[in-house]
Amino acid sequence: MGELTKTLELKLVDPNAHKRQKLRETRDAYQQALQEAFAAGCDTQSATNDVVIEYDLSGYAKNALKKYVPQLHNSYDADELHDDHPVRFTNEGLQLDHQPQNALEWYVKIPHHEDYHLWIPAHANPEHREWLEALYADDAEIGESRLFERDGTWYLHVTVTRNVEDQSEASANERTPPDSSESGEPCLAGLDRTPIGVDIGEASLVTVCHRDENGSPVRPQLWADDGKTVRRLRKTYFTATKRLQKRGSERIADSFGDALWDQIGDVFHRVTHEVVEYAESVENPVLVLEDLTYIRENIDYGEYMNRRLHGWGFAKLHAQIRYKAAERGIPVETVDPRNTSKACHACGEHGSRPRQATFKCLNDDCWVGEYQADVNGAINIADRYRSGESHRRSDREDDSRQKAGADDSATDGDSLTGPQDSHADAETQQVTCGTYAS
Repeated sequence: MGELTKTLELKLVDPNAHKRQKLRETRDAYQQALQEAFAAGCDTQSATNDVVIEYDLSGYAKNALKKYVPQLHNSYDADELHDDHPVRFTNEGLQLDHQPQNALEWYVKIPHHEDYHLWIPAHANPEHREWLEALYADDAEIGESRLFERDGTWYLHVTVTRNVEDQSEASANERTPPDSSESGEPCLAGLDRTPIGVDIGEASLVTVCHRDENGSPVRPQLWADDGKTVRRLRKTYFTATKRLQKRGSERIADSFGDALWDQIGDVFHRVTHEVVEYAESVENPVLVLEDLTYIRENIDYGEYMNRRLHGWGFAKLHAQIRYKAAERGIPVETVDPRNTSKACHACGEHGSRPRQATFKCLNDDCWVGEYQADVNGAINIADRYRSGESHRRSDREDDSRQKAGADDSATDGDSLTGPQDSHADAETQQVTCGTYAS
């Protein structure tokens, strides 16, 4: 294992007039604080703090200044400053969210001042996707971030450090074939790939299966016990935090919630690592996932189930499988999941689910009868790829952009006006689509 550090660039997408004004206010206040602290000859954090504390900036920007200004005097021995320094934030300041079902997948929460934050959608460099997914999945550490404006467009540079296997990037380039998801060419059936269907659900957290050379389903693997564990932890989280919040114990609720989500994150990391290990044991594999765009659009099981399923960890599990597979040079594709849980993998006829884990084929002439439901779904997902159907991210973005308007909110296409973009609204968005959402 080795440690690598990379600077990722995010382009902020069309902030509305209100958010542009807030970004400029942050930049102007930062520049003034920097110039005053430098002119005062501040060569310690304490001295810098005495100057910058009066400025209308977030604590993350002030803390970055307290580290930066003394360096200018003690390390760089600078005589003067140029006029345009990027706004620096310490590593705790920036939050990242991933909404892969949207036309704009990535969102960043930028601190404005102590009690005010801005959620803004962002375009990422495609070459940095693996790093962003690792960061979102908590498998990379965020460092200092820098906000700046260039030719009327706002950008964020984010320093990220992660552990990678030796030669992982080289091996990925060597082993990734021209039909992988990074190429622009259609993925055709019969290219000697072995599609492994990956079914993500609540009963079995993940289920994988593939067919052998004779077309028979082989080596299904289910992480059902992990599904039970995550369901239990989620139920504990929602129940306990609600009670604590009613008692006014917000800090205890936050701390308790963080501990539970850390446990869920540990389960996710172990399971996705085992999924990739499973793929490595198969000759010439391709992992086939359900397209999250279709999952989000088609889930409609009533208010209670919608809340549970939309809060389920689809996006985090997808992200972890993607970047871990990329490290091993294993391609990942997506297909439309429509009816993969309803159709029989043997005859294609629709069936029923008499129990959560049981699929029953309604075709009297089919040999299947009853089958494990999640395995049936995983086989159907693999078969979608085998039949020649595969969705690429670029194709999905082109389709979804036609439906999206000027996207300036954290999750949907609505443009926020000034009064709506309040601290309360920012906090609501954080709950809806923040670190623990999917």
